[in-house]
Amino acid sequence: MTVSYDLREVNEAIDAADDALYHLGRARKCLNSAGNWGLVDIFGGDLISGLMKHGKMNKAEREIEEARLSLQRFSKELRDVNGYSSIHINDFLTFADFIFDGIVADIFVQSKISEAKRQCDKAMRQVTDIKRELQEMR
Repeated sequence: MTVSYDLREVNEAIDAADDALYHLGRARKCLNSAGNWGLVDIFGGDLISGLMKHGKMNKAEREIEEARLSLQRFSKELRDVNGYSSIHINDFLTFADFIFDGIVADIFVQSKISEAKRQCDKAMRQVTDIKRELQEMR
């Protein structure tokens, strides 16, 4: 069975993947920095380290929201590419709901920052894998 696809749709999905990867990467960097400042704060930090940690967490929160929106757009673009089942799409939407909805309220806990970093890494791997498949369609 031959899968047909529109090159324009594939390119739009790749562009959406790039956008999602960009925001996931920025979120990951912010979470890493927040985690580092969190450790400083735990092990004898002062007001400055606390302010830095919260500033980094605020940046991470904004990037997480942008990443969530980008993943939604990526899922939408994948629907337009023949050969991508709803399983691919549902995996991203479930992931986005799981990580991005609850993390902001709980981000003050160091373990939540670590979990958010792991989830960003996982999403980046998944988007990269699908992007590679899309690039092979060109």
